[in-house]
Amino acid sequence: MLARGTTTLRLAHRTEAPTLANMSRSLVEHGLRWRWTARRVREAISDKETIALVATIEGEIVGFAIMRFGDEAAHLHLLAVDPRYRRQGVATKLMDWLEAACRTAGMHHVRLEVRLENLPARQFYARLGYNERGQIKGYYDERESAAVLFKPLVGLRTGS
Repeated sequence: MLARGTTTLRLAHRTEAPTLANMSRSLVEHGLRWRWTARRVREAISDKETIALVATIEGEIVGFAIMRFGDEAAHLHLLAVDPRYRRQGVATKLMDWLEAACRTAGMHHVRLEVRLENLPARQFYARLGYNERGQIKGYYDERESAAVLFKPLVGLRTGS
């Protein structure tokens, strides 16, 4: 499906936690125990050290990301885009916004984990400049391994 409108990014509202949790369950956590429940997403939205960002098109949530900020590093917990809106730049816009926020906050790098078998996601992050820094066996429910990805931000500038 081609997007019929402009992608708008904004911070998530607590009332949207069930929607984001359901997206996580079906798009990210499929086949695993459900960890990002509405309660946990709501807590992330309310956490001052975490950004929960949504992408909308004509008012419909089509993607979201949740990133936690530490002292010098940020950790991307979740990134999901409705399959009908993939390959239209939604995920890239989410990541660009989050990385700009990281630079503003003085973060030195971003870290994330992705299912080892999720080659499209690994390729997406590689295009954004993320490097694989190893694997964690059994990271997901002690059944599936994760690739650990890392992107340095110090000294990097966003293009304009």
